[in-house]
Amino acid sequence: MRGFTYRGPGVPAELTDLPDPIAGPGQVLTRVGANTVCGTDLRILRGEKSKGVELGVVLGHEVAGYVEAVGEGVNGFEVGDLVSMPPSVCCGVCGPCRRGTEHLCDDVHLVGYDINGGLADYWLIPREAIARGQLVKASGHLEPAQLALAEPISCCLSGLDNYRVEVDDVVVIVGAGPIGLIHLQLARIAGARTVVVSDPSEVRRTTAAALGASVTVDPTTQDLPAIVRELSGGEGVDVAVLCIGVPQLVNDCLNLVRKRGRVSIFAGLAGEGWSTIAANLIHYREITVVGASNSGRESFARAVRLIESGAIDTASLITHTFPLSRATEAIEFVASGEGIKVAVVPD
Repeated sequence: MRGFTYRGPGVPAELTDLPDPIAGPGQVLTRVGANTVCGTDLRILRGEKSKGVELGVVLGHEVAGYVEAVGEGVNGFEVGDLVSMPPSVCCGVCGPCRRGTEHLCDDVHLVGYDINGGLADYWLIPREAIARGQLVKASGHLEPAQLALAEPISCCLSGLDNYRVEVDDVVVIVGAGPIGLIHLQLARIAGARTVVVSDPSEVRRTTAAALGASVTVDPTTQDLPAIVRELSGGEGVDVAVLCIGVPQLVNDCLNLVRKRGRVSIFAGLAGEGWSTIAANLIHYREITVVGASNSGRESFARAVRLIESGAIDTASLITHTFPLSRATEAIEFVASGEGIKVAVVPD
């Protein structure tokens, strides 16, 4: 089979010929239907993120495919089933796992890092993932690229569990890339009265409006804080979700929320992630600041159900499709900002 493999920090990844995988005992072999591209893939490709990424691993962690073969001892799956799974294979015994936060596992193994991922013709599901019940079978009416989005949607759900959106809340989403557009839809589902989406891209603002944004703002030409004050009766929003990894925007989000408001630092920042913030805003206004990283089985299963029901519009998010033979181009295209979500499919 062909696989888009990691060659080391700063070294171009390449499509290479690999041995065809076989479903051994406890494993499931899938034929990849689609792998949607994450910003993390771009950072790995550029050498900006390499910790935990093994040389020679097949990249890609937002994957969906069709069962090709079922290994001995595996029940509940048949050839042809459309399946996907969260990319974090957790140990189940560390402190975070025991506390019900398996997505923060101290000894996690990750698809696209040290487990071969979905930028390939085939994807072998590890025995440990099958044993832990991570592989999810989805409705056959879905396109694989739609199901591949269960991974980012599940991460957003995990973040939502931390920052909470309550009925009648006013929410601001900073950044209308795929993650911001998912948070927008989740805020609407959770009952937000008003959702403001800020992004300099006209195309992305138009998409945000079509997906339910009450107001869209171009922060390069419009006064976002003034708009927020007007929409919130001068108090500030209940929730601000940062979906762009720009350090200054952390402080901006703190200034957008009301007293006892909630700020989600959802986006990862480059390098060590340092940001200078006005800590007294948190202190005197009693602001809650939360993070979000990865997702577990429960969030992933919820994401699949939301996709199946149509509650999350995945079709509007997938704007470009590339063949596997052009995987490098697909990942680099993410940096252009021209599209929203890019899917890579075997050719």
